[in-house]
Amino acid sequence: MLKNFGGSIAFTFACLVLAAVYGWFQTQSVAATMAMLWIVVMLSVLEVSLSFDNAVVNAVVLGEMDAVWQRRFLTWGMVIAVFGMRIVFPLAIVAIAAGIGPMEALRISLTDPARYEHIVSGAHVGIAGFGGAFLAMVGLSFFFDGEKYLHWIGWLERRLALMGDIKAAEIAILLLGVYGISLLLPPAEALTFLGASALGIVTFIAVEAIGTLLEIQDAAQKAAGQMVRSGLGGFLYLNVLDASFSFDGVIGAFALSNNMVVIALGLSIGAMFVRSLTLLLVRQGTLAEYRYLEHGAFWAIIALAGIMLASARVEIPETVTGLIGAALIALSLWWSIRHNRRFPDAEIEDALRAE
Repeated sequence: MLKNFGGSIAFTFACLVLAAVYGWFQTQSVAATMAMLWIVVMLSVLEVSLSFDNAVVNAVVLGEMDAVWQRRFLTWGMVIAVFGMRIVFPLAIVAIAAGIGPMEALRISLTDPARYEHIVSGAHVGIAGFGGAFLAMVGLSFFFDGEKYLHWIGWLERRLALMGDIKAAEIAILLLGVYGISLLLPPAEALTFLGASALGIVTFIAVEAIGTLLEIQDAAQKAAGQMVRSGLGGFLYLNVLDASFSFDGVIGAFALSNNMVVIALGLSIGAMFVRSLTLLLVRQGTLAEYRYLEHGAFWAIIALAGIMLASARVEIPETVTGLIGAALIALSLWWSIRHNRRFPDAEIEDALRAE
């Protein structure tokens, strides 16, 4: 356990020390500093609860990468997740939305947190469109697969797998859903939502294309007996996926605080634990042991994507998002345990084929 979570525990301790120092210099009050530390802890718990399905999906991709790229995901990827998504991304939103420079955006975040929160929250329609569309493509692509033979919700997943033989079927379904939601929005917001959703779909296709090209290159290098850069495509995919998952956490954090430093520290702790949890799932072979856990995670992704897209029109509490994802993953885990009890290890393959 310490091997998997030692780095996260040390990182948490460092962030809490920084939060305590920052809180004291800002408030000169022990009570106010302790309150700030409590918010940091709550934000980290929020991030973990919203991103458990992210950890499971990350483990699926990470399991196909070598140990070198797994370590890079935990180190380089952590820098991208913390510095990029929890600090730079909100500042970029403020700079673009308010038409100001990055330094002015930083000044607003530190000296005028109420305005900072208002600007970031005002960009929610575009964020919901991009993140929801990207995550929807991730989830739908898993089920729209003609070669997929293992099904959890059999009556539905078998039909979705058959539709995988129809080119771009998942894109067509997603575009219809996005268009339907846009009809419920004011014209200006509808245009923003449609543009952001289209960009989310294009981003997914671009990341998939990069991964495919790298795989082709790796295969050619292997055939020639050369060293390959295995894992780069997966590394890029994982970081874009993590960015999409973090959108709801960044926006939802304002329910607890509008202080950029507090939000960044709390969400960063949660992001670190999610990465450690991902590595734990890979190293212990949890996905192989619990066969439907992966399915539950991808259904949770589709649910999260639907909630993000719908949130452009209807405000949905982050608690609901977290509970739905947790319920789907817990149900798939219970179903996996139930299956393992019914079919001993020696009978798993026969049972799989019978299904």
